Amino acid sequence: MGYIEEARENHVKKKVEEALRSKMKAKALKECVLYTSKYAECAVGRTISVVWSCRKEAKELNECLHQYTSDSVLEEMKKAYTQQQQS
Repeated sequence: MGYIEEARENHVKKKVEEALRSKMKAKALKECVLYTSKYAECAVGRTISVVWSCRKEAKELNECLHQYTSDSVLEEMKKAYTQQQQS
């Protein structure tokens, strides 16, 4: 299957894509709650120093979130959505 055919197959309306993106972000936050709480705990009582003081926690959180919010994950969600709509 060529690139154009694959793009047409996974094409969804803008509103649907926004909803899928929102769902993807919500799942990421749910899955990464441990890292989110670690970062929040580190950031308590800090202002600008949070940037360098919590660098490790921020990196861990971003790595976790990226697992669930990449373009490939969104494409899989679009594919699943279009297959569900065709059924």
